[in-house]
Amino acid sequence: MLQTKFSFAKTLSKPRIALEYSGTGEPLIMLHGIGGNRTNWWDQIQFFKNQYLAIAWDARGYGNSDDFEGDLNFEDFSEDLTAVFDHFQLETAHIVGLSMGGRIAMRFAAQYPTKVKSLCLVDTHLGFQKMDEKTRDSFIASRKEPLLAGNETKDIAPAVAESLCSSKAIPGAKEKFVESMSYLHKVSYIKAIEASVNDDRFDEYRKIKSPTIVIVGEDDKLTPLDMAIEIQKNILDADLSVIPNAGHLSNFEQPDFFNTALNTFLSKQL
Repeated sequence: MLQTKFSFAKTLSKPRIALEYSGTGEPLIMLHGIGGNRTNWWDQIQFFKNQYLAIAWDARGYGNSDDFEGDLNFEDFSEDLTAVFDHFQLETAHIVGLSMGGRIAMRFAAQYPTKVKSLCLVDTHLGFQKMDEKTRDSFIASRKEPLLAGNETKDIAPAVAESLCSSKAIPGAKEKFVESMSYLHKVSYIKAIEASVNDDRFDEYRKIKSPTIVIVGEDDKLTPLDMAIEIQKNILDADLSVIPNAGHLSNFEQPDFFNTALNTFLSKQL
């Protein structure tokens, strides 16, 4: 059984950020996507805890983290991440982000380059304005509109999982995502969708100076390989790794392949 510790980081803007962590060594902070929570990284905590201080958060308004008042500004996530650094008294860390978590990680790396020892952008997109209109509208409609009509996140979770995961994912991957999405805070999730759609600052890719790898599932339909290649080209000397038999949630659709790819990259940074 996975042995972890649990604590809260306190931010200046009041919400507490829930953290699960295990291991010792250089810190490795993992940021989930818009429909997830810290449990999406359990396979990675188990794998990396033997060499790193492996940390996974619940973003504000997710999981065991506090909800927050008012609208969500995408910049709030960077403030929350600095609170995580303060909580563990960190000067630098390796940061891994999936999808929305990748955009948070990218923004943080551009704002605080000396804090990021390396950066891993997993199934991350260039922003909703970079998606074709059909993909963007489908994403928003499938998530936000049913909730505004009175449904709960558990009601839309199976269809979202089906749209994101590869048919070749390991057994239980879809179910794991459905479970995590079922625990979303409905109001905070809607705020996150709105903030993410409205956040379209892409000049910051070129500001990233940290060693970077872009990881993408070969069957990812939401943020496909050509988008990952475009991100790679915009970040100086970035690596690229394609995870076989995985869709948009490659870290837990194919954890063995993912962990090997990330570990190979991190080993070069030691």
